[in-house]
Amino acid sequence: MERVWIYQASRPFTASEEEIVLDKLEEFTVQWKAHGKQLAAYVEIKYNLFVVITVDQSFAMPSGCSIDKSVHLLKELEEELGISLFDRFQIAYREGNQVHTVPRKAFEELIDSGKVTEDTIVFNNLVEKRDDLASKWEVPFRESWHARVFS
Repeated sequence: MERVWIYQASRPFTASEEEIVLDKLEEFTVQWKAHGKQLAAYVEIKYNLFVVITVDQSFAMPSGCSIDKSVHLLKELEEELGISLFDRFQIAYREGNQVHTVPRKAFEELIDSGKVTEDTIVFNNLVEKRDDLASKWEVPFRESWHARVFS
C-alpha cells in the first residue's frame, strides 16, 4: 500500500518556488530512511498548491522519526519561502478549473452566500492512501468532512 501525506500551501507556488520545493524534497526522499531501511518515496506538487509525499510501504514502513524528519524539512521550506504548509484552517475548493484557498471564516461566508454549494468540489487533505487520491481527495462538499463541520 502506498501512504500519502498532503500539505496544502497557503497560496500557489511560483514556478521557481515549485522547483525549490521539488528539488529539496527529491534530494531528501533519495536518502530518506526508517530504522536504517531506505524508504521508496517520491514527491509531486499538484495544482501548484499541494505537496504530495508518497511512500510505498511494501518496501519499508515509515517510522515516527522518519516522518518527523520530513515535517522538519517542510517547516524549513515554509521559512525559506514565506509560505504556510500546515495551516489546517485554510480550505481549498474548486471553482471551474480554478483551485482557491480561503480561511475558514471566508469559507463559511461562501457557504452562507451560496457560492459554495453541495456540489462544490472541496479537497480532503486527510486521505492517507495513494489510491484514495483519485476518489476521495477531490469530492463534492456534500460528501466531505467539510459538510459535517460547516453544517
